[in-house]
Amino acid sequence: MKVSILLLICANLVLCDQYTTKYDNMDIDEILSSERLLKNYFNCIMDRGPCVPEGAELKRVLPDALQTGCEKCSDKQKQACKRIVRFLMDDKPQMWKELTAKYDPEGIYFEKYKDQLDC
Repeated sequence: MKVSILLLICANLVLCDQYTTKYDNMDIDEILSSERLLKNYFNCIMDRGPCVPEGAELKRVLPDALQTGCEKCSDKQKQACKRIVRFLMDDKPQMWKELTAKYDPEGIYFEKYKDQLDC
């Protein structure tokens, strides 16, 4: 009995070392190409509007992902993050400015990870 409880605890610890992958198959390009969808997700993570489950999950893990260099992200999540950041920087500079003001006001994370973005 004690062994099975220990195994459950260990399994839980291992599983908690990754963010959920249930949203990994979202069509990021569809969101980025739709002003309405992009604005809804943006308003969610900026605390300006309601959140769909995917947006709520992003808002929940974003501070941790920034602090840890996305070490709990899947490869697909890392690629999606790069795609989104590049898009915001290049095509939506006002959104990027507001986002960094909220989540990286001192520019620490951008400076730390900019090489990974091919900036």
